[in-house]
Amino acid sequence: MLLSIIQGILKTKQNTKQKTKQKQITTELAQKAKAGNQEVLNDLLFAFTPFMKKTASFVCKRPIDQHDEEFSVAMNGFHEAIMSFNPKETASLQTYAHLIIKRRIIDFIRKESARKEKVLLIHTLKEDASTEHQQLFDEQAINIYTIEQQAEARREEIIRYTHLMRKFGLSFEELTKAAPKHADARRTAFQTAQIIAETEEFYDYLINNKRLPLKEIEEIVEVSRKTLERQRKYIIAVVLLLKSDFVYIKEYVKGEIV
Repeated sequence: MLLSIIQGILKTKQNTKQKTKQKQITTELAQKAKAGNQEVLNDLLFAFTPFMKKTASFVCKRPIDQHDEEFSVAMNGFHEAIMSFNPKETASLQTYAHLIIKRRIIDFIRKESARKEKVLLIHTLKEDASTEHQQLFDEQAINIYTIEQQAEARREEIIRYTHLMRKFGLSFEELTKAAPKHADARRTAFQTAQIIAETEEFYDYLINNKRLPLKEIEEIVEVSRKTLERQRKYIIAVVLLLKSDFVYIKEYVKGEIV
């Protein structure tokens, strides 16, 4: 009975109210599974199998089924997402699970590549390499800059960020008005921006077209098109920040990153 309810929710095309109900039901079930209800956990893992395959295929850029190791990694990632899911800190189980699964598959690909001693340029690891380089830059900056130099660097970053946002028709004044007022809405928008920043085709679409790939994003996150459009300016500004080298500005949002 429980399994049929979950599958029915996942298969139907939903409006905003139905999506909100699905999110509530999924959250309740995730909390029960996290508390130790094995039957609910098994039902969630089975019901979300298509989602795991789709996410794994999305990351690997090829079809993935139950026979692939990447599917096992995706299932473990989904299980991890359930066990660490906190509805007060993350947008939704599905959005959170997408991020966790993607990162675990990328880690798996990296380890496999090292084990086989292949010198390969793995397309999906470019962003991780950039992140590692950025972390190194952060450490060097902290060691080198004096307090006065840091203040000047912050001013310079704000100027550069302002110019960058102008290319997308944005400003700090607009960003202040567009920022979601409620904490859960901000988390949802921020995690949506994080998915875009970590997905090369989404980010390239944004840079080339100066707008969000709303249709593709809507298929991944449990957010309506109307909400995405309302949060558009805020999401774009966060994506630009996450993909930048603005060390000091990123400090203000460090706690938001999953």
